[in-house]
Amino acid sequence: MYKKNIVKEIPISLYIHIPWCIRRCPYCDFNIFIFKRKKKYINKYIKNLHNDLKQDIKLINNRKICSIFIGGGTPTLLNHKEIFILLKKIKKIIKFSKNIEITIEMDPKTLIKNEIKIYYKLGINRISLGIQTFNNKKLFFLKRMYNSNQAIKTIKICKKNKKIKINIDIIHSLPKQTLYEALVDIKKTVKLNPNHISWYKLNIEKNTYFYKKKIKNTKENIFLNILKFGNIILKKHGFKQYEISSYSKKKCISKHNLNYWNYGDYLGIGCGSHSKITKKNGSIIRIIKQKNIKKYNLKKYIYKIKILKKKEIILEFFMNNFRLFKPIFKSDFFKYTNIHSKEINKKIKIAINNGYIKENKKTWETTKKGKNFLNDLLEIFI
Repeated sequence: MYKKNIVKEIPISLYIHIPWCIRRCPYCDFNIFIFKRKKKYINKYIKNLHNDLKQDIKLINNRKICSIFIGGGTPTLLNHKEIFILLKKIKKIIKFSKNIEITIEMDPKTLIKNEIKIYYKLGINRISLGIQTFNNKKLFFLKRMYNSNQAIKTIKICKKNKKIKINIDIIHSLPKQTLYEALVDIKKTVKLNPNHISWYKLNIEKNTYFYKKKIKNTKENIFLNILKFGNIILKKHGFKQYEISSYSKKKCISKHNLNYWNYGDYLGIGCGSHSKITKKNGSIIRIIKQKNIKKYNLKKYIYKIKILKKKEIILEFFMNNFRLFKPIFKSDFFKYTNIHSKEINKKIKIAINNGYIKENKKTWETTKKGKNFLNDLLEIFI
Protein backbone atom coordinates (compact mmCIF):
# COMPACT_ATOMS: atom_id res chain seq x y z
CA MET A 1 0.00 0.00 0.00
CA TYR A 2 1.41 3.41 -0.97
CA LYS A 3 1.82 5.75 1.97
CA LYS A 4 0.31 9.17 1.25
CA ASN A 5 3.04 11.02 3.16
CA ILE A 6 5.77 9.44 1.04
CA VAL A 7 4.94 11.85 -1.81
CA LYS A 8 6.31 14.69 0.32
CA GLU A 9 9.67 12.87 0.40
CA ILE A 10 10.00 12.96 -3.39
CA PRO A 11 12.08 16.02 -4.39
CA ILE A 12 10.51 18.44 -6.85
CA SER A 13 12.20 20.89 -9.22
CA LEU A 14 11.01 23.70 -11.46
CA TYR A 15 12.01 24.17 -15.09
CA ILE A 16 11.31 27.55 -16.73
CA HIS A 17 11.46 27.66 -20.52
CA ILE A 18 12.57 30.91 -22.14
CA PRO A 19 11.94 30.16 -25.82
CA TRP A 20 14.05 32.76 -27.65
CA CYS A 21 17.39 32.60 -29.46
CA ILE A 22 19.19 35.04 -31.74
CA ARG A 23 19.16 32.25 -34.34
CA ARG A 24 18.64 28.48 -34.43
CA CYS A 25 21.71 26.26 -34.30
CA PRO A 26 21.78 23.54 -37.02
CA TYR A 27 21.79 20.70 -34.45
CA CYS A 28 19.00 22.12 -32.23
CA ASP A 29 15.50 20.63 -32.10
CA PHE A 30 14.31 22.57 -29.02
CA ASN A 31 11.12 24.61 -29.01
CA ILE A 32 12.59 28.04 -29.77
CA PHE A 33 11.74 31.23 -31.64
CA ILE A 34 13.88 34.01 -33.08
CA PHE A 35 14.27 36.80 -30.53
CA LYS A 36 12.95 40.30 -31.05
CA ARG A 37 13.30 42.75 -28.18
CA LYS A 38 9.74 43.94 -27.70
CA LYS A 39 9.12 44.83 -24.06
CA LYS A 40 5.36 44.23 -24.13
CA TYR A 41 5.84 40.84 -25.79
CA ILE A 42 8.43 39.73 -23.22
CA ASN A 43 6.39 41.02 -20.27
CA LYS A 44 3.31 39.20 -21.56
CA TYR A 45 5.22 35.91 -21.72
CA ILE A 46 6.64 36.39 -18.19
CA LYS A 47 3.13 37.10 -16.89
CA ASN A 48 1.90 33.90 -18.52
CA LEU A 49 4.76 31.94 -16.92
CA HIS A 50 3.46 33.07 -13.53
CA ASN A 51 -0.14 32.18 -14.42
CA ASP A 52 1.01 28.80 -15.74
CA LEU A 53 2.71 28.08 -12.41
CA LYS A 54 -0.35 29.20 -10.43
CA GLN A 55 -2.42 26.71 -12.42
CA ASP A 56 0.02 23.87 -11.65
CA ILE A 57 0.64 24.63 -7.98
CA LYS A 58 -2.34 22.57 -6.80
CA LEU A 59 -0.67 19.42 -8.17
CA ILE A 60 2.38 19.38 -5.90
CA ASN A 61 0.87 18.87 -2.45
CA ASN A 62 2.47 21.98 -0.87
CA ARG A 63 6.00 20.69 -1.46
CA LYS A 64 9.05 22.97 -1.54
CA ILE A 65 11.10 23.05 -4.74
CA CYS A 66 14.75 22.02 -4.39
CA SER A 67 15.98 23.56 -7.65
CA ILE A 68 15.08 25.92 -10.48
CA PHE A 69 16.54 25.72 -13.97
CA ILE A 70 15.98 28.67 -16.30
CA GLY A 71 16.64 27.19 -19.73
CA GLY A 72 15.80 27.68 -23.35
CA GLY A 73 16.47 29.03 -25.78
CA THR A 74 18.80 31.66 -24.43
CA PRO A 75 17.42 32.94 -21.09
CA THR A 76 20.12 35.61 -20.79
CA LEU A 77 18.54 37.45 -23.72
CA LEU A 78 16.23 38.72 -20.97
CA ASN A 79 17.73 41.64 -19.07
CA HIS A 80 18.31 41.36 -15.32
CA LYS A 81 15.17 43.41 -14.51
CA GLU A 82 13.02 40.92 -16.41
CA ILE A 83 14.72 37.99 -14.66
CA PHE A 84 14.18 39.76 -11.31
CA ILE A 85 10.43 40.08 -12.00
CA LEU A 86 10.30 36.45 -13.11
CA LEU A 87 11.95 35.09 -9.94
CA LYS A 88 10.34 37.52 -7.48
CA LYS A 89 6.80 36.49 -8.42
CA ILE A 90 7.69 32.80 -8.60
CA LYS A 91 8.90 32.98 -4.99
CA LYS A 92 5.47 34.33 -4.01
CA ILE A 93 3.70 31.46 -5.77
CA ILE A 94 5.77 28.44 -4.71
CA LYS A 95 7.85 27.57 -1.62
CA PHE A 96 11.63 27.37 -1.94
CA SER A 97 13.74 24.89 0.01
CA LYS A 98 16.42 26.35 2.30
CA ASN A 99 19.40 25.51 0.06
CA ILE A 100 17.69 25.91 -3.30
CA GLU A 101 19.86 25.71 -6.41
CA ILE A 102 18.93 28.24 -9.11
CA THR A 103 20.62 27.81 -12.50
CA ILE A 104 20.47 29.97 -15.60
CA GLU A 105 21.72 28.90 -19.03
CA MET A 106 23.98 31.38 -20.77
CA ASP A 107 25.36 31.86 -24.26
CA PRO A 108 28.83 33.52 -24.15
CA LYS A 109 27.61 36.12 -26.64
CA THR A 110 24.96 37.46 -24.23
CA LEU A 111 27.07 38.27 -21.16
CA ILE A 112 26.97 41.92 -20.12
CA LYS A 113 29.65 43.38 -17.83
CA ASN A 114 28.85 43.19 -14.08
CA GLU A 115 25.72 41.11 -14.76
CA ILE A 116 27.12 38.09 -12.84
CA LYS A 117 27.00 40.10 -9.59
CA ILE A 118 23.39 41.04 -10.32
CA TYR A 119 22.46 37.42 -11.04
CA TYR A 120 23.84 36.37 -7.66
CA LYS A 121 21.84 39.10 -5.90
CA LEU A 122 18.73 37.72 -7.60
CA GLY A 123 19.40 34.32 -6.01
CA ILE A 124 21.03 32.63 -9.02
CA ASN A 125 23.88 30.48 -7.72
CA ARG A 126 24.74 28.38 -10.78
CA ILE A 127 25.48 29.29 -14.41
CA SER A 128 25.47 26.77 -17.25
CA LEU A 129 27.58 28.03 -20.15
CA GLY A 130 26.83 26.50 -23.56
CA ILE A 131 30.36 26.63 -24.99
CA GLN A 132 30.11 23.43 -27.12
CA THR A 133 33.70 23.60 -28.45
CA PHE A 134 36.80 25.82 -28.37
CA ASN A 135 37.66 25.03 -32.00
CA ASN A 136 36.89 28.11 -34.11
CA LYS A 137 36.24 26.14 -37.30
CA LYS A 138 33.81 23.89 -35.43
CA LEU A 139 32.14 26.90 -33.79
CA PHE A 140 31.56 28.37 -37.25
CA PHE A 141 30.20 24.99 -38.46
CA LEU A 142 27.81 24.90 -35.48
CA LYS A 143 26.72 28.50 -36.28
CA ARG A 144 27.75 29.74 -32.84
CA MET A 145 28.10 33.52 -32.62
CA TYR A 146 31.40 33.77 -30.73
CA ASN A 147 34.97 32.54 -31.07
CA SER A 148 37.19 30.56 -28.71
CA ASN A 149 38.79 33.64 -27.10
CA GLN A 150 35.37 35.17 -26.38
CA ALA A 151 34.21 31.89 -24.82
CA ILE A 152 37.28 31.71 -22.56
CA LYS A 153 36.89 35.38 -21.56
CA THR A 154 33.24 34.76 -20.59
CA ILE A 155 34.18 31.76 -18.46
CA LYS A 156 36.87 33.76 -16.64
CA ILE A 157 34.42 36.62 -15.97
CA CYS A 158 31.86 34.18 -14.55
CA LYS A 159 34.49 32.54 -12.34
CA LYS A 160 35.36 35.83 -10.63
CA ASN A 161 32.28 35.40 -8.44
CA LYS A 162 33.39 32.47 -6.27
CA LYS A 163 29.90 31.99 -4.82
CA ILE A 164 28.40 31.02 -8.20
CA LYS A 165 29.09 27.50 -9.47
CA ILE A 166 30.00 27.25 -13.14
CA ASN A 167 29.04 24.43 -15.50
CA ILE A 168 30.55 24.22 -18.98
CA ASP A 169 28.71 22.37 -21.75
CA ILE A 170 31.02 20.70 -24.28
CA ILE A 171 29.93 18.52 -27.23
CA HIS A 172 32.13 15.71 -28.54
CA SER A 173 31.94 13.42 -31.60
CA LEU A 174 31.13 16.36 -33.85
CA PRO A 175 31.02 15.69 -37.61
CA LYS A 176 34.58 15.01 -38.88
CA GLN A 177 36.01 15.71 -35.43
CA THR A 178 39.32 13.95 -34.80
CA LEU A 179 40.37 12.37 -31.51
CA TYR A 180 43.01 15.08 -31.15
CA GLU A 181 40.44 17.90 -31.61
CA ALA A 182 38.05 16.40 -29.07
CA LEU A 183 40.82 15.95 -26.48
CA VAL A 184 42.05 19.52 -27.03
CA ASP A 185 38.50 20.68 -26.19
CA ILE A 186 38.37 18.70 -22.94
CA LYS A 187 41.93 19.74 -21.96
CA LYS A 188 41.04 23.42 -22.43
CA THR A 189 37.86 22.88 -20.39
CA VAL A 190 39.58 21.29 -17.38
CA LYS A 191 42.32 23.94 -17.51
CA LEU A 192 39.64 26.59 -16.94
CA ASN A 193 38.71 24.65 -13.77
CA PRO A 194 34.89 24.96 -13.69
CA ASN A 195 32.87 23.29 -10.92
CA HIS A 196 31.04 21.01 -13.32
CA ILE A 197 31.35 19.79 -16.90
CA SER A 198 28.56 18.41 -19.09
CA TRP A 199 30.43 16.49 -21.81
CA TYR A 200 28.10 14.81 -24.23
CA LYS A 201 27.95 13.27 -27.67
CA LEU A 202 26.28 15.16 -30.49
CA ASN A 203 23.13 13.36 -31.59
CA ILE A 204 21.72 14.26 -35.00
CA GLU A 205 18.02 14.77 -34.17
CA LYS A 206 15.10 14.88 -36.57
CA ASN A 207 13.73 18.33 -37.45
CA THR A 208 17.24 19.82 -37.48
CA TYR A 209 19.28 21.28 -40.31
CA PHE A 210 21.98 18.63 -39.78
CA TYR A 211 19.42 15.84 -40.15
CA LYS A 212 17.99 17.32 -43.36
CA LYS A 213 21.48 17.67 -44.82
CA LYS A 214 22.33 14.09 -43.74
CA ILE A 215 25.28 15.27 -41.66
CA LYS A 216 26.90 12.32 -39.88
CA ASN A 217 28.69 11.97 -36.55
CA THR A 218 32.34 11.08 -36.28
CA LYS A 219 33.19 7.38 -36.76
CA GLU A 220 32.42 4.96 -33.90
CA ASN A 221 36.05 3.93 -33.29
CA ILE A 222 36.98 7.61 -32.86
CA PHE A 223 33.96 8.14 -30.57
CA LEU A 224 35.03 5.24 -28.32
CA ASN A 225 38.59 6.57 -28.10
CA ILE A 226 37.29 10.08 -27.32
CA LEU A 227 35.39 8.62 -24.35
CA LYS A 228 38.29 6.47 -23.21
CA PHE A 229 40.99 9.16 -23.20
CA GLY A 230 38.63 12.04 -22.32
CA ASN A 231 37.53 10.23 -19.15
CA ILE A 232 41.16 9.74 -18.15
CA ILE A 233 41.81 13.50 -18.52
CA LEU A 234 38.68 14.42 -16.54
CA LYS A 235 39.49 12.00 -13.72
CA LYS A 236 43.10 13.19 -13.56
CA HIS A 237 41.89 16.77 -13.02
CA GLY A 238 39.51 15.89 -10.17
CA PHE A 239 36.23 15.59 -12.07
CA LYS A 240 34.17 12.67 -10.84
CA GLN A 241 31.71 11.12 -13.29
CA TYR A 242 28.31 10.73 -11.61
CA GLU A 243 26.19 10.35 -14.75
CA ILE A 244 26.99 9.27 -18.32
CA SER A 245 27.55 12.86 -19.51
CA SER A 246 28.11 14.69 -16.20
CA TYR A 247 31.36 15.32 -14.31
CA SER A 248 31.68 17.25 -11.09
CA LYS A 249 34.19 18.59 -8.62
CA LYS A 250 33.53 17.68 -4.98
CA LYS A 251 30.14 18.95 -3.70
CA CYS A 252 29.33 20.56 -7.07
CA ILE A 253 26.88 18.00 -8.50
CA SER A 254 23.86 19.63 -10.18
CA LYS A 255 20.86 19.13 -7.87
CA HIS A 256 18.50 19.83 -10.74
CA ASN A 257 20.00 17.27 -13.12
CA LEU A 258 20.38 14.69 -10.35
CA ASN A 259 16.69 15.02 -9.51
CA TYR A 260 15.82 14.11 -13.12
CA TRP A 261 18.11 11.08 -13.10
CA ASN A 262 16.76 9.90 -9.73
CA TYR A 263 13.23 10.04 -11.20
CA GLY A 264 12.15 12.87 -8.96
CA ASP A 265 9.24 15.18 -9.76
CA TYR A 266 9.42 18.42 -11.70
CA LEU A 267 7.13 21.18 -12.88
CA GLY A 268 7.71 22.69 -16.31
CA ILE A 269 6.38 26.12 -17.15
CA GLY A 270 6.67 27.83 -20.52
CA CYS A 271 5.75 26.83 -24.04
CA GLY A 272 6.82 23.28 -24.89
CA SER A 273 7.89 22.42 -21.32
CA HIS A 274 7.15 19.08 -19.60
CA SER A 275 6.14 18.12 -16.06
CA LYS A 276 6.26 14.83 -14.17
CA ILE A 277 4.25 14.74 -10.95
CA THR A 278 3.53 12.00 -8.39
CA LYS A 279 0.01 12.33 -6.98
CA LYS A 280 -1.13 11.51 -3.44
CA ASN A 281 -2.44 8.09 -4.52
CA GLY A 282 0.94 7.15 -6.00
CA SER A 283 -0.07 7.55 -9.66
CA ILE A 284 2.29 9.52 -11.91
CA ILE A 285 1.15 12.06 -14.48
CA ARG A 286 2.98 13.81 -17.31
CA ILE A 287 1.95 17.24 -18.55
CA ILE A 288 3.05 18.68 -21.89
CA LYS A 289 2.65 22.42 -22.34
CA GLN A 290 1.49 24.12 -25.52
CA LYS A 291 4.40 24.57 -27.98
CA ASN A 292 2.80 27.41 -29.93
CA ILE A 293 3.79 30.65 -28.19
CA LYS A 294 0.77 32.55 -29.52
CA LYS A 295 -1.63 29.98 -28.05
CA TYR A 296 0.44 29.85 -24.86
CA ASN A 297 0.15 33.62 -24.47
CA LEU A 298 -3.63 33.25 -24.82
CA LYS A 299 -3.51 31.20 -21.56
CA LYS A 300 -3.92 27.88 -23.34
CA TYR A 301 -1.05 26.38 -21.37
CA ILE A 302 -1.74 22.66 -21.30
CA TYR A 303 -1.47 20.64 -24.50
CA LYS A 304 -1.72 17.13 -23.05
CA ILE A 305 -2.02 15.31 -19.69
CA LYS A 306 -1.20 11.63 -19.45
CA ILE A 307 -1.40 9.12 -16.58
CA LEU A 308 1.58 6.78 -16.91
CA LYS A 309 1.04 3.04 -17.12
CA LYS A 310 3.00 0.69 -14.87
CA LYS A 311 5.27 -0.54 -17.68
CA GLU A 312 6.06 3.07 -18.67
CA ILE A 313 6.97 3.98 -15.09
CA ILE A 314 9.30 0.97 -14.76
CA LEU A 315 11.09 1.80 -18.02
CA GLU A 316 11.39 5.52 -17.22
CA PHE A 317 12.75 4.84 -13.72
CA PHE A 318 15.51 2.60 -15.01
CA MET A 319 16.17 4.70 -18.13
CA ASN A 320 17.10 7.53 -15.78
CA ASN A 321 18.75 5.67 -12.91
CA PHE A 322 20.93 3.41 -15.07
CA ARG A 323 22.69 6.54 -16.33
CA LEU A 324 24.00 7.25 -12.82
CA PHE A 325 27.27 5.92 -11.42
CA LYS A 326 25.80 4.83 -8.09
CA PRO A 327 23.74 1.94 -6.70
CA ILE A 328 19.94 2.03 -7.00
CA PHE A 329 18.24 1.34 -3.67
CA LYS A 330 15.31 -1.06 -3.95
CA SER A 331 13.44 1.07 -1.42
CA ASP A 332 13.83 4.06 -3.78
CA PHE A 333 12.30 2.07 -6.62
CA PHE A 334 9.12 1.65 -4.55
CA LYS A 335 9.24 5.22 -3.25
CA TYR A 336 9.46 6.78 -6.73
CA THR A 337 7.24 4.33 -8.64
CA ASN A 338 4.69 2.87 -6.18
CA ILE A 339 5.60 -0.55 -7.63
CA HIS A 340 6.97 -3.41 -5.52
CA SER A 341 10.36 -4.73 -6.63
CA LYS A 342 8.91 -8.28 -6.72
CA GLU A 343 7.06 -7.28 -9.90
CA ILE A 344 10.32 -6.88 -11.81
CA ASN A 345 12.24 -9.87 -10.42
CA LYS A 346 12.20 -11.77 -13.73
CA LYS A 347 13.58 -8.78 -15.66
CA ILE A 348 16.24 -8.18 -13.01
CA LYS A 349 17.38 -11.81 -13.25
CA ILE A 350 17.69 -11.55 -17.04
CA ALA A 351 19.79 -8.38 -16.65
CA ILE A 352 22.00 -10.10 -14.03
CA ASN A 353 22.45 -13.20 -16.19
CA ASN A 354 23.53 -10.98 -19.11
CA GLY A 355 26.11 -9.29 -16.91
CA TYR A 356 24.43 -5.86 -17.14
CA ILE A 357 23.70 -5.36 -13.44
CA LYS A 358 24.73 -6.80 -10.09
CA GLU A 359 22.47 -7.16 -7.06
CA ASN A 360 22.72 -7.36 -3.30
CA LYS A 361 20.11 -7.33 -0.54
CA LYS A 362 19.39 -3.60 -0.71
CA THR A 363 20.59 -2.38 -4.11
CA TRP A 364 21.03 -2.92 -7.84
CA GLU A 365 24.04 -1.50 -9.67
CA THR A 366 24.91 -1.23 -13.35
CA THR A 367 28.13 -3.01 -14.36
CA LYS A 368 30.65 -1.58 -16.82
CA LYS A 369 29.11 -3.83 -19.48
CA GLY A 370 25.66 -2.47 -18.59
CA LYS A 371 26.85 1.11 -19.06
CA ASN A 372 28.44 0.24 -22.43
CA PHE A 373 25.32 -1.58 -23.64
CA LEU A 374 22.70 0.62 -22.00
CA ASN A 375 20.17 0.29 -24.83
CA ASP A 376 20.38 -3.51 -24.66
CA LEU A 377 19.90 -3.35 -20.89
CA LEU A 378 16.85 -1.09 -21.21
CA GLU A 379 15.26 -3.38 -23.83
CA ILE A 380 14.86 -5.97 -21.04
CA PHE A 381 12.55 -3.53 -19.23
CA ILE A 382 10.41 -2.64 -22.27
